[in-house]
Amino acid sequence: MNNNHSDDQLGRARVKSSPELEAYYKELEGLGAGALWTVANDIEPWEPRSYSVPMLWKYDELRDLALKSAELVTPEQAGRRVVYLVNDNRKAVSAAVGWLYTGIQVTKPGESTSAHRHKASALRFIMEGKGGYTVVDGHKITFEVNDFVITPNSTWHEHGVAEDGETCVWQDGLDIPLVNALEANDYAVYDGKQELKYPVNYSVLNYGNSGFYPTHENWNKPYSPLFKFEWKKIYPALVEAAKVNPINAYDGVKMRYSNPITGGHVMQTMGASMQLLPAGFSGKRHRHTGSFVYQVAKGSGYSIIAGKRFDWKTRDIFCVPSWAWHEHHNASDTEDACLFSFNDLPVIESLGLYQEQAD
Repeated sequence: MNNNHSDDQLGRARVKSSPELEAYYKELEGLGAGALWTVANDIEPWEPRSYSVPMLWKYDELRDLALKSAELVTPEQAGRRVVYLVNDNRKAVSAAVGWLYTGIQVTKPGESTSAHRHKASALRFIMEGKGGYTVVDGHKITFEVNDFVITPNSTWHEHGVAEDGETCVWQDGLDIPLVNALEANDYAVYDGKQELKYPVNYSVLNYGNSGFYPTHENWNKPYSPLFKFEWKKIYPALVEAAKVNPINAYDGVKMRYSNPITGGHVMQTMGASMQLLPAGFSGKRHRHTGSFVYQVAKGSGYSIIAGKRFDWKTRDIFCVPSWAWHEHHNASDTEDACLFSFNDLPVIESLGLYQEQAD
Protein backbone atom coordinates (compact mmCIF):
# COMPACT_ATOMS: atom_id res chain seq x y z
CA MET A 1 0.00 0.00 0.00
CA ASN A 2 1.22 3.48 -0.84
CA ASN A 3 1.16 5.47 2.39
CA ASN A 4 1.65 8.80 0.65
CA HIS A 5 -2.02 9.37 -0.12
CA SER A 6 -3.76 12.28 1.57
CA ASP A 7 -6.36 11.73 4.27
CA ASP A 8 -9.02 13.03 1.85
CA GLN A 9 -8.16 10.35 -0.74
CA LEU A 10 -8.33 7.52 1.78
CA GLY A 11 -11.27 8.66 3.82
CA ARG A 12 -9.33 9.53 6.96
CA ALA A 13 -10.96 11.75 9.59
CA ARG A 14 -11.11 15.32 8.29
CA VAL A 15 -13.97 16.93 10.19
CA LYS A 16 -13.59 20.68 10.60
CA SER A 17 -14.29 22.16 13.99
CA SER A 18 -17.34 24.31 14.71
CA PRO A 19 -18.96 25.74 17.85
CA GLU A 20 -21.71 23.16 17.55
CA LEU A 21 -19.20 20.28 17.30
CA GLU A 22 -17.13 21.60 20.22
CA ALA A 23 -20.25 21.71 22.37
CA TYR A 24 -21.06 18.17 21.23
CA TYR A 25 -17.58 16.94 22.18
CA LYS A 26 -17.89 18.59 25.60
CA GLU A 27 -21.21 16.89 26.21
CA LEU A 28 -19.72 13.49 25.31
CA GLU A 29 -16.71 14.11 27.55
CA GLY A 30 -18.98 14.75 30.50
CA LEU A 31 -20.39 11.25 30.02
CA GLY A 32 -17.00 9.55 29.73
CA ALA A 33 -17.27 9.22 25.96
CA GLY A 34 -15.83 10.78 22.82
CA ALA A 35 -16.06 11.01 19.04
CA LEU A 36 -13.71 8.51 17.38
CA TRP A 37 -12.97 10.78 14.43
CA THR A 38 -11.20 13.24 16.76
CA VAL A 39 -8.51 10.69 17.62
CA ALA A 40 -8.60 8.23 14.70
CA ASN A 41 -5.58 9.65 12.90
CA ASP A 42 -3.51 9.29 16.09
CA ILE A 43 -4.57 5.85 17.27
CA GLU A 44 -4.49 4.27 13.79
CA PRO A 45 -1.18 5.41 12.25
CA TRP A 46 -0.26 4.52 8.66
CA GLU A 47 2.60 2.37 9.97
CA PRO A 48 3.92 1.21 13.37
CA ARG A 49 4.88 4.11 15.60
CA SER A 50 7.28 3.97 18.55
CA TYR A 51 7.30 6.57 21.28
CA SER A 52 10.84 5.55 22.27
CA VAL A 53 14.01 7.11 20.91
CA PRO A 54 17.26 5.27 20.14
CA MET A 55 19.77 5.67 22.97
CA LEU A 56 23.28 4.54 23.90
CA TRP A 57 24.47 4.11 27.48
CA LYS A 58 28.28 4.17 27.74
CA TYR A 59 29.52 1.67 30.31
CA ASP A 60 32.71 3.66 30.96
CA GLU A 61 30.54 6.56 32.09
CA LEU A 62 28.17 4.48 34.23
CA ARG A 63 30.49 1.90 35.77
CA ASP A 64 31.88 3.99 38.63
CA LEU A 65 28.42 5.24 39.57
CA ALA A 66 27.05 1.69 39.51
CA LEU A 67 29.89 0.49 41.77
CA LYS A 68 29.35 3.48 44.08
CA SER A 69 25.84 2.21 44.81
CA ALA A 70 27.49 -0.66 46.72
CA GLU A 71 29.04 1.92 49.08
CA LEU A 72 25.81 3.80 49.68
CA VAL A 73 23.14 1.11 50.23
CA THR A 74 23.05 -2.61 51.04
CA PRO A 75 21.05 -5.13 49.00
CA GLU A 76 18.63 -5.47 51.90
CA GLN A 77 18.07 -1.71 52.15
CA ALA A 78 17.58 -1.26 48.42
CA GLY A 79 15.64 -4.46 47.78
CA ARG A 80 17.48 -4.60 44.47
CA ARG A 81 20.60 -2.45 44.21
CA VAL A 82 20.34 -1.42 40.58
CA VAL A 83 21.10 1.62 38.44
CA TYR A 84 18.32 1.54 35.88
CA LEU A 85 18.55 2.92 32.34
CA VAL A 86 15.64 4.95 31.11
CA ASN A 87 14.65 6.14 27.67
CA ASP A 88 14.22 9.90 27.30
CA ASN A 89 10.68 9.35 26.03
CA ARG A 90 9.70 6.52 28.42
CA LYS A 91 10.50 7.99 31.82
CA ALA A 92 6.87 7.79 32.94
CA VAL A 93 6.99 3.98 32.81
CA SER A 94 10.72 3.51 33.66
CA ALA A 95 11.35 1.76 30.34
CA ALA A 96 14.58 1.59 28.37
CA VAL A 97 12.66 1.09 25.12
CA GLY A 98 9.05 0.21 24.37
CA TRP A 99 7.76 -1.80 27.32
CA LEU A 100 11.17 -3.22 28.33
CA TYR A 101 13.18 -2.30 31.43
CA THR A 102 16.92 -2.68 31.93
CA GLY A 103 19.47 -1.81 34.60
CA ILE A 104 22.94 -2.54 35.98
CA GLN A 105 23.14 -4.49 39.24
CA VAL A 106 26.19 -4.76 41.51
CA THR A 107 26.86 -7.43 44.16
CA LYS A 108 29.98 -7.62 46.30
CA PRO A 109 31.69 -10.77 47.65
CA GLY A 110 29.71 -12.26 50.53
CA GLU A 111 26.55 -10.35 49.69
CA SER A 112 23.23 -11.90 48.73
CA THR A 113 19.73 -10.62 48.13
CA SER A 114 16.51 -11.79 49.73
CA ALA A 115 14.61 -14.33 47.66
CA HIS A 116 11.62 -12.80 45.94
CA ARG A 117 9.28 -13.33 43.02
CA HIS A 118 7.09 -11.27 40.73
CA LYS A 119 4.86 -11.67 37.71
CA ALA A 120 7.41 -9.82 35.58
CA SER A 121 9.92 -12.08 33.82
CA ALA A 122 13.62 -11.30 34.27
CA LEU A 123 16.98 -12.08 32.70
CA ARG A 124 20.64 -11.34 33.46
CA PHE A 125 23.66 -10.87 31.20
CA ILE A 126 26.88 -11.08 33.20
CA MET A 127 29.32 -8.20 32.66
CA GLU A 128 32.08 -8.51 35.30
CA GLY A 129 33.27 -10.54 38.27
CA LYS A 130 33.74 -14.06 39.59
CA GLY A 131 31.91 -16.29 42.03
CA GLY A 132 28.44 -14.99 41.25
CA TYR A 133 25.35 -17.17 41.47
CA THR A 134 21.58 -17.13 41.35
CA VAL A 135 19.04 -19.48 42.91
CA VAL A 136 15.87 -20.08 40.88
CA ASP A 137 13.14 -22.21 42.49
CA GLY A 138 15.71 -24.22 44.43
CA HIS A 139 18.22 -24.45 41.56
CA LYS A 140 21.59 -22.85 42.41
CA ILE A 141 23.33 -21.68 39.26
CA THR A 142 26.83 -20.23 39.12
CA PHE A 143 27.75 -17.87 36.30
CA GLU A 144 30.67 -16.31 34.46
CA VAL A 145 31.17 -13.23 32.26
CA ASN A 146 28.90 -13.18 29.17
CA ASP A 147 26.68 -15.96 30.50
CA PHE A 148 22.95 -15.41 29.98
CA VAL A 149 20.63 -16.34 32.88
CA ILE A 150 16.83 -16.35 33.11
CA THR A 151 14.51 -16.01 36.09
CA PRO A 152 11.02 -16.64 34.64
CA ASN A 153 7.91 -15.00 36.00
CA SER A 154 6.66 -16.15 39.40
CA THR A 155 9.82 -18.17 40.17
CA TRP A 156 11.46 -17.56 43.54
CA HIS A 157 14.95 -16.18 42.90
CA GLU A 158 17.87 -14.60 44.69
CA HIS A 159 21.41 -13.60 43.75
CA GLY A 160 24.78 -13.45 45.48
CA VAL A 161 28.54 -13.66 45.24
CA ALA A 162 30.71 -16.16 47.11
CA GLU A 163 32.92 -14.87 49.93
CA ASP A 164 36.05 -15.63 47.91
CA GLY A 165 34.63 -14.19 44.69
CA GLU A 166 34.98 -10.80 43.05
CA THR A 167 32.43 -7.98 42.77
CA CYS A 168 29.94 -8.96 40.08
CA VAL A 169 28.13 -6.64 37.70
CA TRP A 170 25.35 -7.76 35.42
CA GLN A 171 22.64 -6.30 33.24
CA ASP A 172 19.07 -6.93 34.34
CA GLY A 173 16.30 -7.11 31.77
CA LEU A 174 12.63 -7.26 32.73
CA ASP A 175 9.20 -6.78 31.21
CA ILE A 176 8.04 -4.73 34.22
CA PRO A 177 6.58 -1.88 32.09
CA LEU A 178 4.57 -4.36 30.01
CA VAL A 179 3.20 -6.30 32.97
CA ASN A 180 2.38 -3.03 34.74
CA ALA A 181 0.60 -1.77 31.61
CA LEU A 182 -1.49 -4.93 31.71
CA GLU A 183 -2.18 -4.23 35.40
CA ALA A 184 -1.04 -7.75 36.28
CA ASN A 185 2.20 -7.31 38.25
CA ASP A 186 2.88 -8.31 41.84
CA TYR A 187 5.84 -8.80 44.20
CA ALA A 188 6.50 -11.10 47.14
CA VAL A 189 9.45 -11.73 49.46
CA TYR A 190 10.39 -15.24 50.56
CA ASP A 191 10.53 -15.94 54.30
CA GLY A 192 14.20 -16.85 54.77
CA LYS A 193 16.50 -18.49 52.24
CA GLN A 194 15.39 -20.96 49.60
CA GLU A 195 16.08 -24.61 50.17
CA LEU A 196 18.49 -25.94 47.55
CA LYS A 197 16.54 -28.82 46.03
CA TYR A 198 18.98 -29.82 43.30
CA PRO A 199 22.75 -30.19 42.81
CA VAL A 200 24.54 -26.96 41.79
CA ASN A 201 24.04 -26.25 38.06
CA TYR A 202 21.56 -29.16 37.74
CA SER A 203 19.62 -27.21 35.11
CA VAL A 204 22.71 -26.78 32.93
CA LEU A 205 23.93 -30.36 33.40
CA ASN A 206 20.51 -31.74 32.44
CA TYR A 207 19.45 -29.43 29.63
CA GLY A 208 22.57 -27.63 28.40
CA ASN A 209 23.64 -30.24 25.87
CA SER A 210 22.06 -29.12 22.59
CA GLY A 211 18.75 -30.94 22.80
CA PHE A 212 20.19 -34.00 24.54
CA TYR A 213 18.60 -34.51 27.97
CA PRO A 214 17.41 -37.34 30.27
CA THR A 215 14.29 -39.15 29.15
CA HIS A 216 12.86 -39.25 32.68
CA GLU A 217 12.55 -35.46 32.79
CA ASN A 218 8.96 -34.28 32.34
CA TRP A 219 9.19 -30.50 32.05
CA ASN A 220 5.75 -28.95 31.50
CA LYS A 221 6.27 -25.28 32.39
CA PRO A 222 5.87 -22.50 29.79
CA TYR A 223 9.49 -21.38 30.00
CA SER A 224 12.89 -22.96 29.42
CA PRO A 225 14.15 -25.57 31.93
CA LEU A 226 17.66 -24.38 31.05
CA PHE A 227 18.25 -21.34 33.27
CA LYS A 228 21.83 -20.56 32.17
CA PHE A 229 23.29 -20.32 28.66
CA GLU A 230 27.07 -20.41 28.83
CA TRP A 231 29.26 -18.07 26.79
CA LYS A 232 31.89 -20.81 26.54
CA LYS A 233 29.38 -22.75 24.43
CA ILE A 234 27.58 -19.86 22.74
CA TYR A 235 30.61 -18.15 21.20
CA PRO A 236 32.11 -21.31 19.61
CA ALA A 237 28.65 -22.13 18.22
CA LEU A 238 28.52 -18.71 16.53
CA VAL A 239 32.00 -19.17 15.08
CA GLU A 240 31.12 -22.61 13.72
CA ALA A 241 27.84 -21.34 12.27
CA ALA A 242 29.74 -18.57 10.48
CA LYS A 243 31.79 -21.22 8.67
CA VAL A 244 28.83 -23.04 7.14
CA ASN A 245 26.15 -20.37 6.70
CA PRO A 246 25.95 -17.33 4.44
CA ILE A 247 26.44 -14.12 6.39
CA ASN A 248 23.12 -12.35 6.74
CA ALA A 249 23.36 -8.90 5.15
CA TYR A 250 21.52 -7.28 8.06
CA ASP A 251 22.49 -9.20 11.21
CA GLY A 252 25.68 -11.13 10.40
CA VAL A 253 25.39 -14.50 12.15
CA LYS A 254 22.49 -14.33 14.59
CA MET A 255 21.35 -17.15 16.84
CA ARG A 256 18.44 -17.24 19.29
CA TYR A 257 18.58 -18.55 22.84
CA SER A 258 15.82 -21.14 22.93
CA ASN A 259 13.88 -23.49 25.14
CA PRO A 260 15.60 -26.88 24.57
CA ILE A 261 12.28 -28.72 24.93
CA THR A 262 10.19 -26.70 22.46
CA GLY A 263 12.73 -24.79 20.39
CA GLY A 264 10.75 -21.63 21.14
CA HIS A 265 11.65 -18.52 23.08
CA VAL A 266 13.15 -18.92 26.55
CA MET A 267 10.26 -17.14 28.28
CA GLN A 268 6.67 -16.19 27.49
CA THR A 269 7.22 -12.44 27.14
CA MET A 270 10.92 -11.91 26.41
CA GLY A 271 13.32 -13.49 23.95
CA ALA A 272 17.07 -13.08 23.53
CA SER A 273 19.73 -13.53 20.85
CA MET A 274 23.46 -13.31 20.27
CA GLN A 275 24.85 -12.20 16.94
CA LEU A 276 28.34 -12.19 15.50
CA LEU A 277 29.44 -9.43 13.15
CA PRO A 278 32.49 -10.70 11.23
CA ALA A 279 35.55 -8.50 10.87
CA GLY A 280 34.77 -5.62 8.53
CA PHE A 281 31.03 -6.37 8.53
CA SER A 282 28.94 -3.49 7.18
CA GLY A 283 25.27 -4.26 7.64
CA LYS A 284 22.39 -3.13 5.44
CA ARG A 285 19.53 -1.33 7.08
CA HIS A 286 16.14 -2.80 7.87
CA ARG A 287 13.33 -2.32 10.37
CA HIS A 288 10.83 -4.50 12.16
CA THR A 289 8.28 -4.41 14.92
CA GLY A 290 9.53 -5.33 18.38
CA SER A 291 11.71 -3.40 20.83
CA PHE A 292 15.35 -4.43 21.36
CA VAL A 293 17.94 -3.74 24.07
CA TYR A 294 21.53 -4.58 23.09
CA GLN A 295 24.72 -5.09 25.04
CA VAL A 296 28.10 -5.36 23.33
CA ALA A 297 29.57 -8.69 24.45
CA LYS A 298 32.72 -8.43 22.35
CA GLY A 299 34.46 -5.97 20.05
CA SER A 300 33.59 -2.48 18.86
CA GLY A 301 31.67 -0.83 16.07
CA TYR A 302 28.70 1.38 15.47
CA SER A 303 25.01 1.26 14.65
CA ILE A 304 22.94 3.75 12.71
CA ILE A 305 19.48 3.89 14.25
CA ALA A 306 16.74 6.17 12.93
CA GLY A 307 19.41 8.09 11.02
CA LYS A 308 21.72 8.67 14.00
CA ARG A 309 25.13 7.03 14.48
CA PHE A 310 25.97 5.40 17.83
CA ASP A 311 29.57 4.22 18.36
CA TRP A 312 29.84 1.31 20.79
CA LYS A 313 32.39 -0.99 22.39
CA THR A 314 32.37 -3.92 24.82
CA ARG A 315 29.83 -3.50 27.68
CA ASP A 316 28.02 -0.51 26.17
CA ILE A 317 24.23 -0.83 26.05
CA PHE A 318 21.95 0.62 23.38
CA CYS A 319 18.36 0.25 22.21
CA VAL A 320 16.53 -0.01 18.90
CA PRO A 321 12.88 1.10 19.07
CA SER A 322 10.19 -0.79 17.22
CA TRP A 323 10.04 -0.02 13.48
CA ALA A 324 13.21 2.11 13.56
CA TRP A 325 15.53 1.75 10.58
CA HIS A 326 18.84 0.36 11.83
CA GLU A 327 22.11 -1.15 10.65
CA HIS A 328 25.13 -2.55 12.49
CA HIS A 329 28.83 -2.23 11.57
CA ASN A 330 31.97 -3.87 12.93
CA ALA A 331 34.74 -1.26 13.24
CA SER A 332 37.57 -3.81 13.10
CA ASP A 333 39.02 -5.42 9.97
CA THR A 334 40.63 -8.22 11.99
CA GLU A 335 38.39 -9.08 14.97
CA ASP A 336 34.75 -10.09 15.13
CA ALA A 337 32.17 -8.33 17.33
CA CYS A 338 29.27 -9.89 19.25
CA LEU A 339 26.00 -8.24 20.26
CA PHE A 340 23.71 -9.71 22.92
CA SER A 341 20.12 -8.51 22.76
CA PHE A 342 16.80 -9.12 24.44
CA ASN A 343 13.40 -8.25 23.08
CA ASP A 344 9.62 -8.51 23.31
CA LEU A 345 9.26 -10.75 20.24
CA PRO A 346 7.41 -13.56 22.07
CA VAL A 347 4.55 -11.13 22.65
CA ILE A 348 4.74 -9.51 19.22
CA GLU A 349 4.83 -12.85 17.41
CA SER A 350 2.15 -14.60 19.47
CA LEU A 351 -0.25 -11.72 18.79
CA GLY A 352 0.47 -11.77 15.05
CA LEU A 353 2.02 -8.29 15.11
CA TYR A 354 5.46 -8.98 13.65
CA GLN A 355 6.42 -7.36 10.38
CA GLU A 356 9.75 -6.54 8.80
CA GLN A 357 10.93 -4.30 5.98
CA ALA A 358 14.30 -4.30 4.25
CA ASP A 359 15.71 -1.25 2.58
